[in-house]
Amino acid sequence: MAELETDSAVAPSTSDASRSAVLTSEATLNRVVMLINPLSGGVGPRAQAEAEALLAEYAFEADVVALTPDQIDKQIGEALDAKPDLLIVLAGDGTARAVASRAGPKGPLIAPLPGGTMNMLPKALYGTADWKLALRKALEEGAPQPVSGGEVEGEAFYCAAILGSPALWAPAREAIRKGRLSLAWQYGRRALKRAFSGRLKFRLDGAEQRRAEALVLISPMISRALEEPVGLEAAAMDPSDASAAFRLAAHALFDDWRHDPAVSTKPAKRIEVHARSRIPSVIDGEPLLLPHETVVRFNPKAFVALAPRPPAAEDSV
Repeated sequence: MAELETDSAVAPSTSDASRSAVLTSEATLNRVVMLINPLSGGVGPRAQAEAEALLAEYAFEADVVALTPDQIDKQIGEALDAKPDLLIVLAGDGTARAVASRAGPKGPLIAPLPGGTMNMLPKALYGTADWKLALRKALEEGAPQPVSGGEVEGEAFYCAAILGSPALWAPAREAIRKGRLSLAWQYGRRALKRAFSGRLKFRLDGAEQRRAEALVLISPMISRALEEPVGLEAAAMDPSDASAAFRLAAHALFDDWRHDPAVSTKPAKRIEVHARSRIPSVIDGEPLLLPHETVVRFNPKAFVALAPRPPAAEDSV
């Protein structure tokens, strides 16, 4: 297929029977691969046919691959080995993170579409939970966007990591989503029991050790407080009791939670965290139990996404 030229001054008409792959940036697409997990909660069995029809509107070669549970790692590897100009992922949050992590900064452009439960990364990039709209935004308004993030215990994250007792509410949320109310009640009781009792010790870039009820690490892509990728925004939250926690929640609902006196924030590239027992966490929306001593590292260029500039960021997550 002939190479497609980029011209930001010419925007394709949405009414054209055959759209061009001209982008509003320096990107040129000749070959695209799209990975779809039809078993993911936000995808469904019709997604593959719908994706094939949508991609057929654009003037590039496109392959749509349906992921199978026992072959996902192999299929991701094959997609990367094919060296497409763009690798699109319509799957759960964990699969999207795995593809982005394996692609790395030298891999193809990545477009992680909202196909999971939380969809934190897709919402941060495209500002929508509609995968078709997100895909059109990527193809028609997208520019290569270096995405920074963090890494903890071999797990990459690109939006936020929550460490500490508030993360214990994540299993209760998942149980409610699956209709397992009795299990959700048990998880909720455990979370309440541990609230304000399991404080963390942490150290930012080798500075003096501090304590907090929870530590939230936010990527520069979605942080309102960081204009440049100088590190993760480390937000220490230390409400003294339930009333202070409710006050903090009110700030989160009605203005900026950073204004609460129980919160302090600072950018950091290396975060050491210690606790008396294993540390509950939520990594880009997914629960994870970390060792009682762990280190979080900042990655200034984790992968390159195809997304509008600027990304939707914090308000969409």
